[in-house]
Amino acid sequence: MSELDPRITPYNGSVAASYLEGEVDAKTFSDGELMQCTAAAADILGKVRGRRTSQLLCGDLFNVFETRDGHCYGQAVNDGYCGYVRADLLGEAEDPTHWVSVPATHLYPGPHVRLMTSGALFFGSEVTVAGVEGAWTRLVGGSCVPSVHLLPIEERLGDPVTVADLLLGSPYLWGGVTRYGIDCSGLVQLAWRACGHECPRDSDMQEAELGEPLGFDETPRRGDLVFWKGHVGLVAAHNMLLHANAHHMAVAYEKLDAAIERIAEADGGPVTSIKRVEDLMISRPD
Repeated sequence: MSELDPRITPYNGSVAASYLEGEVDAKTFSDGELMQCTAAAADILGKVRGRRTSQLLCGDLFNVFETRDGHCYGQAVNDGYCGYVRADLLGEAEDPTHWVSVPATHLYPGPHVRLMTSGALFFGSEVTVAGVEGAWTRLVGGSCVPSVHLLPIEERLGDPVTVADLLLGSPYLWGGVTRYGIDCSGLVQLAWRACGHECPRDSDMQEAELGEPLGFDETPRRGDLVFWKGHVGLVAAHNMLLHANAHHMAVAYEKLDAAIERIAEADGGPVTSIKRVEDLMISRPD
């Protein structure tokens, strides 16, 4: 992965981040304008009206360097991923107070379960609370969510495998990071973020930056990451892998040895590494 990897280098041939001046040729250099995703999720595109490469969750910050054709070119603050986001899905940045700690929650116009819902939020979304009304929390903007679906922004979970299990059955979606659809590296990133750890977006970046490699003769344990070229999964237990994959088209459990054989037979290649991240608080059965 080169230093000027376009996935994480804020430069599109027209505009570039100020710190890149002298390294790239651009018409304009800018510090950008910090904005925030206001939709349940917003696709990050490789080009205007192009293919999804990742997504922002509600509350995610996006540093905007250029706006044209109804799209903002910028860089996600949480993982440095660059691309284009629809301008109407971004708004003024606010300081979050809480985050969504369940796979998904509905937005209600008021504090009552029988009201018609007005939208939804996904796991990991960050919100700003305006007040509490009984068992309900009212957000800045007026919508209400069940208070039991939120945690304070500073409170994080302790086991990424348990987090990933919350998304079990979610459909596979290239570039996705939500209950509505998620890919392999998105699942790992979402689980790591929920436990308070930074995590790059794509599987090759994760393989390069996360943990220490195990020998292929060592037995993987819960929380270890298994990498193939273009794929990653979490070891959930002895010989059990939890991963978002295009074979099941979902987040699914699969025997690790069976996954290794299946992926090799499908020309996905062998396992390239198994990594262990020692500083994660992973709950392991005795």
